[in-house]
Amino acid sequence: MLKISSIRSILESSLFVWIGLTLIITLAGDALVLPDWLQVFGRSHPILLHFPIVLLLMGLLFFWIPGIDQKPEIREIGEVSFLAGCNFAGITVLAGLILAQEEYTGEILTWHKWGGMVVFGGCVLLYFFRTIKASLIRISSLGLAIAIIATGHWGAGLTHGEDFLLAPIQSNQVEIIPLAEAEIFGDVVQPILQAKCISCHKEGKVKGKLRMDHIEGLQKGGKTGPFVLAGDFEKSMLIQRINLPEDDKKHMPPKNKAQLTDEELLILSEWVASGASFEQKLVTLPAKNELYQLASVKFEGNKIYSFDAADQDDIEELNTSFRSVKALFPESPALDVSYFGISAFPPKSLSDLKVVHDQIVKFSLNKMPLAGVDLKFLKDFKHLEELQLNFTDLDAEQLKVVSELKTLEVLAISGNVVDQSTLQKIAEMKSLKKLYLWHTALTEEDQEKIQKALPDTEIDFGFDGKGIIYELNSPIISQDEMIYQDSLEIKLSHPIKTAEIRYTLDGTEPDSISSPIYTEPIFVTTTGKIIAKAFSQDWKGSKEIESVFIHSGIKPAEYALAYEPNSKYKASGPGTLFDLVKAEATNHGQKWLGFQEKPMVLEVDFKNLPKANDVSLSLLYNEAAHIFPPAKVTVQGLENGQWKQLASISPPMPKEASSARSDLLTLSLDNNKYEKLKITLIPVPHLPKWHSNAGSKAWVFVDEVIFNE
Repeated sequence: MLKISSIRSILESSLFVWIGLTLIITLAGDALVLPDWLQVFGRSHPILLHFPIVLLLMGLLFFWIPGIDQKPEIREIGEVSFLAGCNFAGITVLAGLILAQEEYTGEILTWHKWGGMVVFGGCVLLYFFRTIKASLIRISSLGLAIAIIATGHWGAGLTHGEDFLLAPIQSNQVEIIPLAEAEIFGDVVQPILQAKCISCHKEGKVKGKLRMDHIEGLQKGGKTGPFVLAGDFEKSMLIQRINLPEDDKKHMPPKNKAQLTDEELLILSEWVASGASFEQKLVTLPAKNELYQLASVKFEGNKIYSFDAADQDDIEELNTSFRSVKALFPESPALDVSYFGISAFPPKSLSDLKVVHDQIVKFSLNKMPLAGVDLKFLKDFKHLEELQLNFTDLDAEQLKVVSELKTLEVLAISGNVVDQSTLQKIAEMKSLKKLYLWHTALTEEDQEKIQKALPDTEIDFGFDGKGIIYELNSPIISQDEMIYQDSLEIKLSHPIKTAEIRYTLDGTEPDSISSPIYTEPIFVTTTGKIIAKAFSQDWKGSKEIESVFIHSGIKPAEYALAYEPNSKYKASGPGTLFDLVKAEATNHGQKWLGFQEKPMVLEVDFKNLPKANDVSLSLLYNEAAHIFPPAKVTVQGLENGQWKQLASISPPMPKEASSARSDLLTLSLDNNKYEKLKITLIPVPHLPKWHSNAGSKAWVFVDEVIFNE
């Protein structure tokens, strides 16, 4: 059996081996090519590191035992334990240096790496100079203990995240973001990535050369391909990996990590299907979009209601041309009831709501003529939380009934005269969280009084624009459909009734002087685009808003594509271009034709049909997904066996990425003497320098081609 002195000698000699190997790997850096079996040794670093921590800290304790010099047996146990710890520290440092050559980078790695080197070097020096003055040894041992703890902390930051240690005592209060401000990526997708993915793909640890702790890293992708490609499940590495079997070594997250829930899987998939935008707002998605329905619940701060849901047949029967009854949010028993259409409002219909009085949580009668209507029925709404009664001609007696509703949290009575007796009643509504009192004839003294009576209530007295010029909201464009046959009615509106709405139908930006003023619905019979802006005195003009309208036009007798669209974006083939079904901008994997390697070349023959004088192309733009306007569009006509150019345009190129959107290009033809037409759309060959994938080929996406006489 080996004596302690022999063990000590072997351990001391081994120290110099570890020192030498550490110097070689440190000085050689990336130039050193290590065999695979050493990589296995490197990956044992997390296992080995526990031995030196325990042994070194235990050995350091022996330096603090009073009178240790007079107890040689105890001293020897402590020194050998410390020496063994030094050896394990050397082995652990070697394994760590080898592991660091794989996929670890960043500042935290540097601190951990050099912290480990300091611990190894410090324990070697402390061991060989252990006989110097006891007080100096104790100070040095204390410093070494601090270095061990710090190095361990940095190591935990690499594997578990930088806030791992303090996470239990940090505030976990989540900020509730308004639905109108929520971004699809930043507020819906990114939290999933942070919880399930970033621990292996961040500064200090970049598996697969993919960084997920900032957008630039996601846009760059990893060593096996792009992180996401809009609408492309096949080439999106994210979708590939999360859908692999859990036992597959490429499945993400790894099977020893927390897995994605079914809802998280669906959100990530719908994000890619909807365009994989890093900037798009959630509210820009259609209300029926699955991603919108999944994510919107989170931002409404929805509460759970324990009461039973109303009968679905009753709800369907209550929905009429003047009344909407719907769930507050998907799968909720709570109901949101709204009345609209002043001329169609029948006060007697309010009694119909008895069958759902237990489920109504939000109730809106804004602008309904309620003068003389008995509002006592509102007391039957046991769970009513929000009541909208703006501009309803209420009198003091009606407002008194409203003030007695003890469950209300939001009350809006703007546009109704509030007298002193009503104000006193409202001041007793301590349950209110929000109160809207625009245009209620309250003096400044009255406002101060009610604010003092309800200090915890957010009270909105209306807009005071003294000395401040604000920008107007954009107008609202209402049209029943985008593609129509005979004529289409377009309505423009604005929340501020005094705002002046100006519009254009020729593609130019409206101005406040020469553009037509909207006064009544616009009827169009052609294909085009309406652009509208709002103007008002003492306000800045709004941002422009636009909408496309497409006349069904002439459907060619024959048509054919010279080149097939990309196999991933072929919709229903060439017939898609003439099916008069407008595709959604947020879901371009379904009903758009996509071209990248080859141009879109469409030949059409009208035979005995009337010939078109212009052609309109419905296009999709989504720069983040590499979908750009075509570099050039040409229209040629076949005359006497020769193709002659009838029209040509090179659309302006975007200077930054915007959310997915449809646009319309219209070209007027020089003449209609042609026998056939050939339309060519050439994709941009190289994405611009500002793009994250500058130099790559762009896509052209088309869903409709319209010919008009």
